[in-house]
Amino acid sequence: MTALERPRAEEPVRRPVRIPFPVVDEVSRHCAQEEEPETVHIEVHLPGQLASGRLRTAFTEALRRHPRILMRETPRHWYSRRYEWELTPGPEAEVVTFPPPGKDALRDARARALSRVPPLTLSPPVRLEVVRGAAPDTGTVLLLTINHTALDGPACLRVLATAAELYGGKDNSPAAPPVRSPEPVRDPPDVPSPWTPPARVAPGAPESSPGNGLLVTELPLPHRPKGSPYTVNDQLMAATALTVAHWNAEQGARPRPLRITMPVDDRPRDATMPIGNGTRLVDVTFMPEELNQELSVLLRRTAHRTRALKSMPRPQLGHGAALLTAPVLPVAWRAAATRALRRAATPWTSTTLLSNIGRIPYALDFGEEAGRAHAVWFSAPARMPRGLTVTTASTAGRLHLALRWSRALLGHGDGAHLRDLFEHYLHSTEEGHQ
Repeated sequence: MTALERPRAEEPVRRPVRIPFPVVDEVSRHCAQEEEPETVHIEVHLPGQLASGRLRTAFTEALRRHPRILMRETPRHWYSRRYEWELTPGPEAEVVTFPPPGKDALRDARARALSRVPPLTLSPPVRLEVVRGAAPDTGTVLLLTINHTALDGPACLRVLATAAELYGGKDNSPAAPPVRSPEPVRDPPDVPSPWTPPARVAPGAPESSPGNGLLVTELPLPHRPKGSPYTVNDQLMAATALTVAHWNAEQGARPRPLRITMPVDDRPRDATMPIGNGTRLVDVTFMPEELNQELSVLLRRTAHRTRALKSMPRPQLGHGAALLTAPVLPVAWRAAATRALRRAATPWTSTTLLSNIGRIPYALDFGEEAGRAHAVWFSAPARMPRGLTVTTASTAGRLHLALRWSRALLGHGDGAHLRDLFEHYLHSTEEGHQ
């Protein structure tokens, strides 16, 4: 055999990149359930129309530019010690869909976002629905549904901002965060022991169907005095505490300390932003007597408490979760232990969750025909025993509020009443209403 006849050496086979599940992903994967799927919904309203092929191309390219989103769960054996993500070179299913337009198209898309979770077995675990003619001015709504086991809202918003830049050719770089004068951080005020069971959101008129309900509304962005020691986030936190306390009192519940979970996100918002579940959770506690103080006092105490909690280094879900997910035992055994511990810890679960995305840092400008986003809503999962989440974001000088609840706890009328209470208490935190 001559040299020319020798068979070529086989090219090395590249194994797919695999990433062990981080702590947050693993705990969420352990506790997943069909009745109340862990989805995050993002809703972006645009004044104009989008070209379908062009949008698909832009969104697919945005996924490739943030390759950490192109992942699926790797099949495993019963004795495997980890869940693993496997990165894929591209989407494995149609990610962008265009449901038929109609007067109920947006309502139906929201219902799908709460009930149909994108599977972890196909890359990427997200779904983008383009609802045409949904807005009063015949604009477009981009409705992004995210499997929260894999990703969170801010990470997917970063990907959507990249898609907007690719589609419209406009600069969608993040705006600089607001500059606040540094203030000394002291220890937080005395709060109840973490072993004290907090109040639960009192039941209202639950519905027979399983899953989550959702209500979105637009409010004026609350004002605050110039140089005030508290932020809009502190106003939202105080309004949430007062809303739940008022609701519970109406339902005849005995006053108890309220514990409100607050996600804290320290990631950069530019193209280097790590994609995944990147927030850490802290709990802000309010004693019943604090909620009877003057609002100016409550806001200062809230600011003191949230600032101190944000500055404390802490694993995303605490030290216990990191220990629980250590790959010592097979992952199936750890899953059973995690679910059992979650059920046992139900009395100590926080009262509710307030996720304030803050001012949307991206223009989300899709060019001349589609335009720039004028409203952006997020909603976080609201499974029991917490049963209620409050999510806020601000766009174009307006506050976009989403209330999401478990139907096993509340009904739509209850959600509307809680919205009215929240609006009342948020308005009361403004300058001139203290």
